[in-house]
Amino acid sequence: MPLRKWIKSADFAIEGILHAARTQRHLRYHFYSAAVVLLVSYVLGVSRTEFMIISLSVIAVLLAEMFNTAIEAIVDIISPNHSEKARIVKDIAAGAVFVTAFGAAVVGYIVLSPYVRDIFHRGLYIAKHSKEEIAIISFIIVLILVVITKVYSGKGHPLRGGMPSGHAALAFSAWIAVTFIAENFTASLLSFILAVIIAQSRVATKVHTWWEVFLGSLMGAAVTLLLFRAFL
Repeated sequence: MPLRKWIKSADFAIEGILHAARTQRHLRYHFYSAAVVLLVSYVLGVSRTEFMIISLSVIAVLLAEMFNTAIEAIVDIISPNHSEKARIVKDIAAGAVFVTAFGAAVVGYIVLSPYVRDIFHRGLYIAKHSKEEIAIISFIIVLILVVITKVYSGKGHPLRGGMPSGHAALAFSAWIAVTFIAENFTASLLSFILAVIIAQSRVATKVHTWWEVFLGSLMGAAVTLLLFRAFL
């Protein structure tokens, strides 16, 4: 089916990203830097336009580093022995990463410097965001944590099986989000029951164990609750 093929393709793509991050030290540094910059931007409360500019700059750096990694792998396959032309190709690819990273640093400085200066006048603070924005960010962060945990646990695939249950994590993340957004006991109870049904179905179909489902549920609920408490 088309959906199953799409999930399988996405599974391979995510495995490729994480394999590159595990094997390439510089790419890991770029991922860590990207996470810090985006989190700081969200904490400082930059405007949506500024956040979009920073996000695009971060994505450009990550893409450049991943293309550089792919180019180096291709060159090693084509020219396994030392070659001056192969060295030039690798140097050009590395130079492209340097130019992109330098440009992103300049953009980050221009956008974030006014907010950083405000800290010295108003003190350290955490910007508040709407419930809907926090719900979306929580969903994304929970999904990323599930994928990374699965890969490093060595069990299952990023989007299917393994430790922990992604379905349970996202279902319980949605339950916490609904609880904060709706502020209604009935809506919270119904979303909780639905989350439990989804989690139980993963055990019933023997895709996950109860332990994997429990850890996924705990991860989704805890991360979402923490983000709502911090940014609401």
